[in-house]
Amino acid sequence: MLRINDTICAVATSSGAGAISVIRLSGPQSISICNSFFFGKDLDKVKSHTLHFGTFRKQDQIIDEVVVSVFKNPHSYTGEDVIEVSCHGSVYIQNQILQLFISNGARIANPGEFTLRAFSNGKMDLSQAEAVADLIASESEAAHRVAMHQMRGGFSDELKNLRDELIQFASLIELELDFGEEDVEFADREKFNQLLHKIKSVLKRLIDSFAVGNVMKNGIPVAIIGRPNVGKSTLLNALLNEERAIVSDIAGTTRDTIEDVINLGGIQFRFIDTAGIRETQDVIESIGISKAIEKAKSAKITIFIIDASQELDTQLKELENLKTKGIESPIVIVNKVDLNPSITSEIKNALFISAKNKKGIDAFCNKMLEIANTSNVGHDQTIVSNNRHLQALHQSLENVLKTIEGLNSGISGDFLAMDIRQALYHIGEITGEISTDDLLDNIFSNFCIGK
Repeated sequence: MLRINDTICAVATSSGAGAISVIRLSGPQSISICNSFFFGKDLDKVKSHTLHFGTFRKQDQIIDEVVVSVFKNPHSYTGEDVIEVSCHGSVYIQNQILQLFISNGARIANPGEFTLRAFSNGKMDLSQAEAVADLIASESEAAHRVAMHQMRGGFSDELKNLRDELIQFASLIELELDFGEEDVEFADREKFNQLLHKIKSVLKRLIDSFAVGNVMKNGIPVAIIGRPNVGKSTLLNALLNEERAIVSDIAGTTRDTIEDVINLGGIQFRFIDTAGIRETQDVIESIGISKAIEKAKSAKITIFIIDASQELDTQLKELENLKTKGIESPIVIVNKVDLNPSITSEIKNALFISAKNKKGIDAFCNKMLEIANTSNVGHDQTIVSNNRHLQALHQSLENVLKTIEGLNSGISGDFLAMDIRQALYHIGEITGEISTDDLLDNIFSNFCIGK
């Protein structure tokens, strides 16, 4: 996939017209290619990390007035000579500059190729490179925090420390194999056992953190269920401050699920408005009710809404019946309390709101944040949010546990060495010390073109 001797170019800003556009070049010919069309200063003679104003020309025709940023290797994002041309955001201007670069020897970059070159040139490891894509995609404070910590090497440093300690003992075990006939031990088995238990503990903590990391990255799924007309759609609209879901007095209006993402306190919640749960002969509505049950089962948080203006005993029985459908411990919200204020003394451990009047919405949002339980995660704490990393951690932990078992049963050093090598291999997969072309293709193909 990677050809490091050529020069690549791409628009690094969002597609389409805008006030400013940035076009990026990276590779050995970046400076000379840009010099052919830039009239301001000789870019070969300027210092790295400097900005230069001038005109971009095609023969005698001025294409645009631009600012050129120069980053000379190895002190650049990719580790190569990098040029960034800041021009006006006209699509025509962008295309003209790109065509000039291509006509002079550059080629259009593949998705993620700038970051792939940064990885290949040792500017970052693979987990940091993946964090770049997560940072670009982050839509909440929590997701941004996780991606930034990983991109700055927090996760990599923790893995590097584990790997270095394990390699030290692995080398001693391997050394013993060279002196197998002399029956000597270079690796202190007691210290090795302590190290393995320490690594096991760290790997388990990282694996357990995925539950929080996945929530921070992708949002918390929240299913809103209840009888028809209890105010499920009204609650969703109140949270969104717009008429996203249809609200009607006619029962069964919501036939399919409606999903929308809401940012509360820096955390994303994916609220799912579902069809009202009731007995019905309507085939289409029945399908919607089945979907509602499935969404509630798979959601991290389930909200059961009770209508304060409707008969209470029936709704409470339906709440109890949710357990038989596999829905455990839903959050009970009593809506329309403006129509029946006395109900607050009849139901315990519930939140009381009026979605139509937006009363109690703040308390509801605070409850969601309390359940999310991510506010106590430290800014410097390593959180795993990548499925590939999670799989590698599980495989590494499996081999560490095998090594502990083998050590306790007194197996020979050659078998211990095999399990240690496998544990090291899977840790190395995360940081890219162990990688394949197929793996790199799969990761970087999901990046945008200019990154």
